[in-house]
Amino acid sequence: MTTEPTFVLVPGGYLGGWVWEEVADGLRGAGAGAHPVTFTGMGDRRHLAGPAVDLETHVEDLVQILDHLEGERIVLVGHCYGIFPAVGAADRRGARVERVVYLDAAFPLDGYSVLELLNEREPDSPRQSVMRRHAVEAEEGWRIPAPTAEQWRGAATSDLDEAQLAWMVRRAAPQPLGTFTSRLHLTGAAAETPLTGVFCTRNGTSTAVAAELAATGDPRFAALTRPTSAFFDLDTAHFPMVSAPETLTEVLLRAGRGEGERLAEGVS
Repeated sequence: MTTEPTFVLVPGGYLGGWVWEEVADGLRGAGAGAHPVTFTGMGDRRHLAGPAVDLETHVEDLVQILDHLEGERIVLVGHCYGIFPAVGAADRRGARVERVVYLDAAFPLDGYSVLELLNEREPDSPRQSVMRRHAVEAEEGWRIPAPTAEQWRGAATSDLDEAQLAWMVRRAAPQPLGTFTSRLHLTGAAAETPLTGVFCTRNGTSTAVAAELAATGDPRFAALTRPTSAFFDLDTAHFPMVSAPETLTEVLLRAGRGEGERLAEGVS
């Protein structure tokens, strides 16, 4: 019987379970379970996309997966956008989730949509400007086209070679607008679930940034300083499951064991 947990691998915007293929293989090779997720309307389920698909749809996708992984120790890994439905599902099935891993992801807050949280955290950033434009220019009022290679080039993909970037562009799907504009609603049922932050330093995030948030004293970030909260910095850009799958696999295995740097002693 394996001592490693089952990792539910939740992709970011425009992506599907396909982006986790190498990481999933590595986790299974180490004796862990791995369940890459493809949301409704994404990847090979893109034919199910429509104006009614929103954040709640993707939360329910994950809830159903958790309900069908009976008897497993589950670690939810949310990359970028994927942390929103991951946190939502953990809130509803907290007893099933052993840990939530935030992979180069924001810290979702109750009552905020993806766009609203980005506006609060990065009101003048280029990324916020792009997201705002997407919301206005969405095809048929609900479908955000997947990024082109030129649109994806930058800090987020700086460690991908041309073949890797072309692979992502070829397989990416349009994102339903409602997944970015509908609000996350949390009951607090999973507020004590242990968390791990995995930050991609070439994309501008790091454990130091998490420490700055915690040091503000804002009670919304109190979870960052709990003894069960742990952190890793990766010397990668935003898509380590593509650029550094072996490194990410090892970090996820360590996260599943509760390893990582703590902020509890270093934040006043």
